[in-house]
Amino acid sequence: MTTTDADTSGSATTAAVCHGAPADDTPAAEHGHATHGYSKQKDAHIKRLRRIEGQIRGLQRMLEEDVYCIDILTQVSASTKGLQSFGLQLLEEHLRHCVADAAVRGPEAIDAKVQEATKAIERMLRT
Repeated sequence: MTTTDADTSGSATTAAVCHGAPADDTPAAEHGHATHGYSKQKDAHIKRLRRIEGQIRGLQRMLEEDVYCIDILTQVSASTKGLQSFGLQLLEEHLRHCVADAAVRGPEAIDAKVQEATKAIERMLRT
């Protein structure tokens, strides 16, 4: 099972879904992996994203209410930090779950997952 992501240059890249399945079209369940690394924390992640969503809506309200620029920038910073923190947590869960699973499957699987994680880190650092 694969997903297609657009990188910052606009080209499409294909990456294995984070449940340990190889980058082919074989269903994850056939490989014995039907969960993502974030599955155990899914409810907490959703709650966190809703809080970030509220911060973004707050930014919209601040503009509508003509709030001082610096106060809006402070809120932008808080929202950005929230998303970065969420992304790092998700990356850690990916490393613990998906990369650890790849270690069991062998060197090629490890290399693929490390490369995938490295590209994700590069994307996060560009923002």
